[in-house]
Amino acid sequence: MPSLAGKVAIVTGAAGNLGRAVAQALAAQDVRIALVDRNPDALEATRAELPPGTGHATFDADLIAPEAVAGMVARVAARFGRIDILANIAGGFTMGPPLHQTEDKDWELMMDLNARTTFNGCRAVVPHMLAAGGGKIVNVSARVATEGKGRMAPYCAAKAAVIALTQSLAAEHRQAGINVNCILPGTIDTPQNRQAMPDQDHARWVPTAALADVILFLVSNAAGCITGAAIPVYGQS
Repeated sequence: MPSLAGKVAIVTGAAGNLGRAVAQALAAQDVRIALVDRNPDALEATRAELPPGTGHATFDADLIAPEAVAGMVARVAARFGRIDILANIAGGFTMGPPLHQTEDKDWELMMDLNARTTFNGCRAVVPHMLAAGGGKIVNVSARVATEGKGRMAPYCAAKAAVIALTQSLAAEHRQAGINVNCILPGTIDTPQNRQAMPDQDHARWVPTAALADVILFLVSNAAGCITGAAIPVYGQS
């Protein structure tokens, strides 16, 4: 894989399971990382797990608030001098009632955590990539975005919006050197999912490290001809 050494990446949701895995994979390639989340202590714990002396930094930001995201991106650009990669990992999931019993707050929560955070991050970063002549963006959708499930309508719809946003953004900037793709994970093997579904065959789920490997490929020059793609990463389920 072509070298990523010296590039600068923003990783949102960096305090979560997948965010930490992505940060570790990028750090192993000598990428300088802006770790973004809402929990400063958890962010510092993530940073402490990364190799020392590589210049990583933490940024506490509410990714649902446009002004906060714009301010964070400006601080990252000032701190590192460039933004080469955006890994939009932040998101959230909750089961709910059937669609006809779903309240506005349940719909808005899933849209905010998944679609709005992705929209805000892309909108703030793209101008920096345009000015630099290119960049790589990877968003996180989900398998259920293509096969809606009962009692999950707001989540499925939000993740479907991430696919559409990815494809639209890729179409807008494919001539500008900005590659925009998304991944569609199946059930991710996390402690929280294991606790919620103890009777499932966890060996068939998708390890966070495997997802991080796919993201690492998509932000590398080896994926230079891939843009607007929604990549299934379903594990063995």
